[in-house]
Amino acid sequence: MTPPEQLSESDFQQLFATEAQGRLETLSDQLLELEKTGPTPELVASLFREAHTIKGGAAVVGMSSVARVAHALEDLLEEVRQSRRSVDPALIDAVLGGIDAIRGLIPRAVAGEDHEAEAFAAEQRLRGSLAGGAAPPGGPEPATGARPPRAGETAKRDAGPAAAEGADQPGTEDAAVTVPAVPVAEDAAVTVPAVPVSEGGHWSSPEMVQIPVHRIDELVRLIGEGSAATLRLGSALLDLLRRDPSTLGEYRDLVRVLNELQELALRARMVPVMLLAPRLRRAVRDLARETGKQVRFETRGEDAEIDRGVLDRLSDPLLHLVRNAVDHGIETPEERRLRGKPAEGTVRLHAMQLGSEVIIAVSDDGRGIDVDRVRETAGRSDRAALEMDDESALYLIFRSGLSTAARVTGVSGRGVGLDAVRASLNAVRGRIEVRSEPGAGTEFRIAVPITMATLRCLVVSAGGQSFAIPLHSVRAVLGPQPATAVGGRAMTMLDGRPVPVASLASVLGTGNGSGGPAVVVSGLTRSHALTVDHLIDQRDVVMKGLGELVPRLPAVAGAGVEPDGSILLVLEAAGLIERARRGGAAAAARAAEPADGSGEAAPRQDAPTIMVVDDALTVRELQRSIFEHAGYRVLVAANGEEALTRMAEERPDLVLTDIEMPVMDGFELTERIRAHPSLSTVPVIILTSRGSDESRRRGLDAGADGYIVKSGFDQNALLSAVERLLGAGS
Repeated sequence: MTPPEQLSESDFQQLFATEAQGRLETLSDQLLELEKTGPTPELVASLFREAHTIKGGAAVVGMSSVARVAHALEDLLEEVRQSRRSVDPALIDAVLGGIDAIRGLIPRAVAGEDHEAEAFAAEQRLRGSLAGGAAPPGGPEPATGARPPRAGETAKRDAGPAAAEGADQPGTEDAAVTVPAVPVAEDAAVTVPAVPVSEGGHWSSPEMVQIPVHRIDELVRLIGEGSAATLRLGSALLDLLRRDPSTLGEYRDLVRVLNELQELALRARMVPVMLLAPRLRRAVRDLARETGKQVRFETRGEDAEIDRGVLDRLSDPLLHLVRNAVDHGIETPEERRLRGKPAEGTVRLHAMQLGSEVIIAVSDDGRGIDVDRVRETAGRSDRAALEMDDESALYLIFRSGLSTAARVTGVSGRGVGLDAVRASLNAVRGRIEVRSEPGAGTEFRIAVPITMATLRCLVVSAGGQSFAIPLHSVRAVLGPQPATAVGGRAMTMLDGRPVPVASLASVLGTGNGSGGPAVVVSGLTRSHALTVDHLIDQRDVVMKGLGELVPRLPAVAGAGVEPDGSILLVLEAAGLIERARRGGAAAAARAAEPADGSGEAAPRQDAPTIMVVDDALTVRELQRSIFEHAGYRVLVAANGEEALTRMAEERPDLVLTDIEMPVMDGFELTERIRAHPSLSTVPVIILTSRGSDESRRRGLDAGADGYIVKSGFDQNALLSAVERLLGAGS
């Protein structure tokens, strides 16, 4: 029998690094619990065991410098265990500093980098705290006669891992390197073994096989491709045999086995959301101390799991949100007492699974968001912000560069953070909603897919194209029924309550209204019914991103592949609802149109008239089509001079103009309109490819009521702006 392959010291160091990551997180979390609840024999004993195990493990794998720092940490905790040292903020700071030092030293030791000076400084700081002294910020000077080890003095490392000086000789506990599934790098293992180490350093009765994360990713991808290939096979069988493949036992068995294999592979990547809790709790604690606030961090939903890759992407966004809650949300103890609140504020992290999504909420019971101040701050560079309602203005906090902080600190005041949160969520097809009540607090609610590999979807046809809607966001499917006007909007009834309805093709801009069934989709807080041509089927869609070169498209989560090889767009419920809402009455009117194939709706005699001014024929006709389809009357002109001539014959209700045109550009046209007695009150929107701040300011100074950049053109946003300006002028 061939003996097992001998592992090298570097192999064991990597195993230890993975183990230590989990133990350091546990140590940090328990330490914060110690600060909050005070010492108990069980808690202090657990802290001591974690430090002791890290020390022993480091010694075993030859990381003597790490072992010395862990030994000093263990000695400090021993003082607490023997009741010779009380638990106070200085002690907690010292131990947390030691944890941070070990966390930074381990990867350097694994990489073979010189880290002796840093290790010596960390050890001295802990020894200084042990002696009751306060270490200076940069670390203490070495004690008399003390110096960092010179090269070659790393505790007899060349003599073998077990010869580390200054650490206990490992017994049974220290020899068993049990590594939890807490990856520290992209190539770390998802599932790792308990590896009892014999004296010779050989494997001894391994319980599991260590699998790098990238191999799990490749396995999930191949299984997904196999599922897609199975769909294509079913289509081919139907064409060749003229028989439904689901009636074939062999085909059903293949589908069943692939589904089970896919479920097992995806489950291998699942980790608890609360793996992030220790890092977030530490961030809350440190910032609360820095700002002089009293903050309690609570968690709910410890059983919620998510794909490891998705969780990695959520680490920074959630850190931003909890720090934001402490810095912006929670008041000082004095301010809270004046408001009749307890001096200690609460920041809560709540996770729950909802279908194929995980909902993660970060909330606080602080002062809430001052929407008026947000609106005022945004209005300094965008006058349109001043006219927004409270709900729309609330989302201005996600704009890059916007900050309402009174001063710049290490946490806030530079207008970064929340825009980065949204960008990170976009990368994992997530979305974020915010609720805030003045004086009561704020909640940021994040929704992300459990996995980014596959998604169960309802496939529908709308406007002659197929689309996939994630099944977890489908609340109901209704049969064809006429829409009812409620408050100027088309509504349908669901469970005795009205739900807004719009045509999916119209919302996406791919066609006219449809009289087919309606799919009711739900976001985090809203629902909307979308009529489609017909329902196709339900299936697992192998999700793929649209690539770095394709910008994130509103209402599009990603893409899959149809059995015939064509692209299937996967839609996003929250984006669909937002687009339908922004369409306002225009979208509702389109949803109520009969599916008679007649195309554009005939404008009413009293319909508002819009003047479209652009020297490009294609752009003019596109805009004419959009407005006429929405029920408006449309006049067109190729330049500013022609527009003024036509307006002398017929006064429009609104002007939409480009900037760069021959004879008379859009700036001059706007100025001439504002100077004309009978046209001065006509709203003007500039639609241009110029996106610079200078051009925007010039347009607004000329008197434009709106400024839209073509690169970010969205027809529903344009219709919403037109509807708002026409309503304001009526």
